[in-house]
Order: sequence, then C-alpha cells, then structure tokens
Amino acid sequence: MKPEHSTWTPSSRPGDPGQPEPPAQLRRIFGLFRPYRGRLAIVGLLVGASSLVTVASPFMLREILDTAIPQGRTGLLSLLALGMILTAVVNSVFGVLQTLISTTVGQRVMHDLRTGVYSRLQRMPLAFFTKTRTGEVQSRIANDIGGMQATVTSTATSLVSNLTAVVASVVAMLALDWRLTAVSMVLLPVFVWISRRVGRERKKITTDRQRQMATMAATVTESLSVSGILLGRTMGRADSLTKSFADESERLVGLEVRSNMAGRWRMSTIGIVMAAMPALIYWAAGIALGAGGTAVSIGTLVAFVSLQQGLFRPAVSLLSTGVDMQTSLALFQRIFEYLDLPIDITEPERPVKLDTIRGEVRFEDVDFSYDDKGRRTLREIGLTVPAGGSLAVVGPTGSGKSTLSYLVPRLYDVTGGRVLIDGVDVRDLDFDTLARAVGVVSQETYLFHASVAENLRFAKPEATDEEIETAARAAQIHDHIASLPDGYGTLVGERGYRFSGGEKQRLAIARTILRDPPVLILDEATSALDTRTEHAVQQAIDALSEGRTTITIAHRLSTVRDADQIVVLDAGAIAERGTHDELIEQDGRYAALVRRDSRPTHQQAEALASVSP
Repeated sequence: MKPEHSTWTPSSRPGDPGQPEPPAQLRRIFGLFRPYRGRLAIVGLLVGASSLVTVASPFMLREILDTAIPQGRTGLLSLLALGMILTAVVNSVFGVLQTLISTTVGQRVMHDLRTGVYSRLQRMPLAFFTKTRTGEVQSRIANDIGGMQATVTSTATSLVSNLTAVVASVVAMLALDWRLTAVSMVLLPVFVWISRRVGRERKKITTDRQRQMATMAATVTESLSVSGILLGRTMGRADSLTKSFADESERLVGLEVRSNMAGRWRMSTIGIVMAAMPALIYWAAGIALGAGGTAVSIGTLVAFVSLQQGLFRPAVSLLSTGVDMQTSLALFQRIFEYLDLPIDITEPERPVKLDTIRGEVRFEDVDFSYDDKGRRTLREIGLTVPAGGSLAVVGPTGSGKSTLSYLVPRLYDVTGGRVLIDGVDVRDLDFDTLARAVGVVSQETYLFHASVAENLRFAKPEATDEEIETAARAAQIHDHIASLPDGYGTLVGERGYRFSGGEKQRLAIARTILRDPPVLILDEATSALDTRTEHAVQQAIDALSEGRTTITIAHRLSTVRDADQIVVLDAGAIAERGTHDELIEQDGRYAALVRRDSRPTHQQAEALASVSP
C-alpha cells in the first residue's frame, strides 16, 4: 500500500496560534544578516558620514543668505558654494559604495535562504513529496524568496540610513529653532499609526497573494509538463484547463490590485500633509513675528525648511520601510515554514561507515505504517537475503511490496523492527555508505532534460567515456545510442520523452550499472513494457543482477521463477515463502497467482483464434 496523495499544508499559517510572534520573527530575520555584520558596519559608517555631510548643507545655506550675500563677502560666498557642491559629490560617492555593499550582502542572504530551503527539502522524507504539489515547492523557492529580494537587499540599509538622517535632521532643526521643530513634529505620531495600520493590512493580503501564486505555479507545473499536455489533449480537456488557469489568474489580479492599493489613500494623506508643512512653517514664523515674538532670520527660515524637507523624505521612507517589513513578514513566514520542517530521516551522531559491503540484507520483525492511526502496511516481516542472493516479492496490489523495498535504501524508516545490511541497522549507516550500498531501478524511470551522457554520469560524475559505454553495452542500449545523430550527446527531453519506455528503462539500468551497488532493488522494472521490450530489458537486468544481492518486486511472475527465494505478501504479512517449485507444489496463493498470470489476455486469445485452423 502506498501513501495517500493529498496536498501538504504547513502546520502553522500566519495568524495561527503556532506562528511565532513578530518580535521573535524579526530577531530571526536580523539573524540572517549576522554573518555579514562586518560589511554592514561599513555601510553604517558610510550612512552616518553621509547624514552628517547632508545636514551641514543647510547651515552653509543659512550663512550664504544671512552673511555672505548681505555683506558682499564674495570669498566666503565662493567657499560656501564650493562646500555645498562638495557635499553633493561626497554624498554621491558614499551612496554608490553603500549600494554596492548592501546589495552584495542582500544577495548573499538570498543565496543562503535559497540553498537553505533546497538543502532542507533534499533531506525531507519521501512522504513529504507524495503529499506536496511540485508547484508549491517551486513557488516557495522562486516566488516567495524572489518577493523578498527588495527587502533583504535594501531594507536594512534604508532603515539605518533613514533613521540616521532623521535623528541628524531633528538635532540640526533643534539647533536652528526649537519652536519651529515642535510645530514640525506634532503630526509624526499620527503618521506612525497610519503606517502600522497599512503594514498589517498589506501583510494579510500578501499572505493570500503568495498562496494564490503557489496554486498557479502548481497548476502550470502539472498541466504544462509533457505528461500533463498528453493527458489534457487526449482527454479533450485543453479548453477546460485554460479556463481553470484563467480563473486562478483572475483571482491573482484581484489580490495584486488590493496589495498595491492597500492604504494608498492614507499614505497619500501623509504626502499631502508633508508637502504643506513648509507653508505651515512660514505661516507659524509670520504669526510669531506679528505677535511680537522673536524674529526668525530669512537664512534660518530657508535653512529650516530645507532641513524639514530633508527630514520628511527619510521619515516617509522610514514609514514605507516599516510597511514593507510588515509585508515581508508574510514571505519570511512561508520560507521559515519550510526551514522548520521536521526531518524524520537523519544520520545518527556517530554513523557507521562500511569500507567493504558484502550485501546481506535482513528484515527483523519489521512493521511499518504510513500514518499515526495504527494502520500497518507491513506486519512482522522476517527475511534474510544472503550476499549475492536473490529475493522476489510478489502479491496482490496493495499488499506492501513496494513499501518493503523502500525500507532498504531508507526512503522510509521502519516503525517497528530493523532492516540490516551486513548486520548493521540501516538507520546507523551514514548516508554515503547507504547510497553506495543500494541501487534502485523502478517502474517510473526519471531522466533529466540533459544529454544521455549527463544522465548516466549522474550516478558517477567522474566516470570516463569508456566506463559509460561499457555500462550502456551491459544494459543493451549502446547500439541504439550510437545510432542517434548526436550519440551520447543526444538530449533525452523532459523526463526522457524522446525515448521509448524500454529505452528509458535500459538507460536507468546503465546508470545503476555505472554506480555498481552491491544491493539492487528492482521495483516492477518491467511491468509496464510489452513482451518484446520486456525481454530486452530483462537481459539488461540479468547482466545488472549478476553477483549482486537482488530484491525484485514483481508484477509479472515469469520474471522471478529463478529467484533463490520467493515471498508472497498478503495484507502486509508474509503468506508464503519458498522457491518457485516449492510454492507451486504447495498449490497456495503463489500457485493461484501463477495460473492467473499464465492466463492469456483477451488480445492474446483473439490472436490465437485468428491463426487457429
């Protein structure tokens, strides 16, 4: 029995009780930048220096208006004007260096996230991938991490830069006139409140948008693969699939519009108020003068308004950064969900490494269940396959044959008992030893969209051309490859669709021969092939099996007659065991399966009838 195929969903969603609180999540996000704190310190120094230089410019402007021009001091005027020009030049240089360093740091963080998620997924058990749509996984790596690019490449720098600029501007404004500063600051708490409201709203919309993008990615991956196209066209569902995709896209349109418009009017209100602030400052200075207050010089007033504009730009940017951070929290949460996935199959603290592997495989009272509900797929399996021996496992569909084979390469861990190779529990072996020990040839052959040679070298990257050719000859596929225009450089196409089923199977066998594992699992490797192709592939399998411990999961019983031991599984338990002749003599389940397997199909019967006299 194989696991149910259902869509995997994370255990916690944004807003769920299990989700980390924002402060904890922010600490984790800032932790991503910790390896690059040296570079970020340089950015901080550049930002601080840039802010100080920027603040100096309004003071030079005040001196020009209040002293140099009224008193006709051309030398001072020229010096101050040159100082303002140098300020702009220095700021530009600091800005370029700041952007270079911060972008590099941001991209390194992006790289760490991508590789971290990919590495985590590589270590996930097979059950995760049987329950998760491929497009969902791709969307997390591409869309979610891609959506965070602006945040991780510029937000940290923007935060420091704008915060420094705001502090420096406020200090300078207080130095110029504390009364005008108080007028300027009166609405700032309102702006902060508005930005927090907008941030929370966008975070929720972003979560919904990313889920919808993941759904679309899954639809595209499934329906536009070679298999999906074949199924859609042969079933006449191309128009239906297009309509379904259009509906998904329409939902995304609505979410994108909502995301871009969320809080737009409120943020626009902030812009309008800030644009009106200079007029308010001029009005306040005029009212104070008319009421008999201390006069503010023209230079001070112009310099103050200049500083105020210099304050509001980073203040608005700071508020926008806060909104972006709130939005990005939804993306970070989706990535952290994958980074926090529990890994069931791990190496022990002190893994066992075997230099020489004989290949004895033993099952000791093995139980296995795909879920926690107590429904056992395998029950009390006890078997021993001597090194170099052969075991065939047969039985009706759902009896647990494939599941038994999955336990040897540790695609799943047993829930009871042990599986041993050369007397060592597979859970105690290091992953390299286990991968070197066990090779699998399954019914569903997977080939990459690459050349024949590259597909074969996936098993042994350092293999020479001669080794590849030798493996292909043993798998009975060399002559066919040599007949192709590009030979071993021929692209196999996505999932190998440029090759027939038998050719793909022989390529998979050649790949396994190249790896040379002492234990071989054959999971119904010929069940989907016609009789003629099966014969060719069986010859390749015989060459592959020679001298190896072989466990064959068989659908067609004609392929297992010569096995040293045959086991019949029924409802996850061993019903019968013995050689072919012994089991035929018992006239039990195996004999019944053989009789059914030997019965001619309807097509075979018609063919026999057509040649009968």
